[in-house]
Order: sequence, then C-alpha cells, then structure tokens
Amino acid sequence: MAKYIESPQNKIYKRLKGLQLKKNRDKEGLFLAEGLRFVSEIPDTWTVDFIACSQTFSKEMDTIDFETRWNLIVFPDDLFEDLCDTESPQGVLAVCAKRQDTIATLPTKENYFFILAEELNDPGNLGTIIRTADACGADGVFLSKGSVDVYNPKVLRSTMGSLFHLPIFQNVDLSETATILQEKGVSLYAAHLQGTDYPYTLPLTKSCGFLIGNEARGLSDAVANLCNQFVKIPMPGQAESLNASIAAGVLMYEVVRQRLK
Repeated sequence: MAKYIESPQNKIYKRLKGLQLKKNRDKEGLFLAEGLRFVSEIPDTWTVDFIACSQTFSKEMDTIDFETRWNLIVFPDDLFEDLCDTESPQGVLAVCAKRQDTIATLPTKENYFFILAEELNDPGNLGTIIRTADACGADGVFLSKGSVDVYNPKVLRSTMGSLFHLPIFQNVDLSETATILQEKGVSLYAAHLQGTDYPYTLPLTKSCGFLIGNEARGLSDAVANLCNQFVKIPMPGQAESLNASIAAGVLMYEVVRQRLK
C-alpha cells in the first residue's frame, strides 16, 4: 500500500528537499532520479529507498509495478513539484543509493576501454559523455577532483539513465589512476591540440583510455604528461577546438569503429 504525505513539515518531505543539495546527498549517500524514463531504467540490483510520486501520477499512471518493486509515497501535486528540479515534472522520482565504485572492483578483461576527465564543470557535458560512454560500451568513467557532481540533477538528466549502466569513479587522483590502469596494460591517450596523430591510427582494439580536459583550459600539463601519446581530432574548418563532449564522442566512436571489424 502506498503511503500518503500531505504536510511540508513531514520529516520525509524535508529529507527529500534536503537531497537537492550536494552536501546532503554526500552526507546521506543518496540522490534523486527524476522522471518516468529514468526511474524505469533502475536495475533490480540497485538499492532504492523508495519511490515518490504526485497524486495525479498515482491516479493516471499504473503505479502497481512500482509498488511491487519498492515502497511508494504519494504527495499532493504542489508538494511534489517542489521536490523536482524540472519545470514540468513527470510526477515520479526515485530516492536511490549512490554506488561506491572503486578501481579495485573492476573485472579482469583483455580490452578495457575508459574515459578519464579532468575538472569537467558543465553538467550537460558530463552527462552527455556518460551517456555516450554507455552507448559505446566503455568500462567506466573516471572523474578528477574538481569535476561537477555526477548526482547533480542536470547531469543525471543528461545521462538519460546511463548512470545505472556503467561505473562512474568520482574525485579520483588521475595520476594514481593512470598508473594503475597502465599497469593493467591500458594505453592512455590525451586529446590535445599538440597531438600529431589522428585517433584513426591508434590500436584501439587493445585496452585504451582517453583523457578529456576542462572545457575552458583543456588538460593540465601534469595530467597530459601521464598519457602514452597525444592525439588530435582533424578540424579542417576554422574552429580552434571542439566542445568537450563532442570531442569525447568522436574518440569513443573510433574505438567502436575499430572494434566492430
């Protein structure tokens, strides 16, 4: 049976409001997954505290499937809207546990494929990179300290549920991570304006990883020098650089192209 909460003074409601802030998400180890499609993407293996929905959603949509999988809490429409980050909420959200991925839990395989990012600040860029990495079959995304929170609502929306499909490693030391990956036989390539080789010449059927830099500054020299090789994306037009998520997408799909052979 669904539980109904009608007061904004209710402690559960206040707790959900608090999860709109990063400090509370970090403290509780929880985040909000908003929207019907996003909630529907949650795998059975993922820990979910409960599902919250609006009264309209509970009447117009079939909530039976949600009730059989998780506890369901229903709020009046106006209270539910205050819990949401979107202007036109779809009427449902999930309170999910953060997954604590570590590099030690990576399964052993012959041809790893990773994305490593240094201080990505734009939520849309990060979400798009995660979604593209998922589509390309990447084994994980490593985010340096100083990157936008992967559980930021705008990042989550941009992932379109891909957050649930591959490991995301936050606040990593890229130097330590690069050393560990290279010890596993992963060749690291820096997307860099000083690159002399195109990605099409790289042996990407073997274990590989691409480093993507900050939107404004690119890769720092310290991080770029962790790589085995600099690569460049051909730009015959007049633009000096590409958007970070577009550059990452070009590189990731070259891995896909080579591995489809």
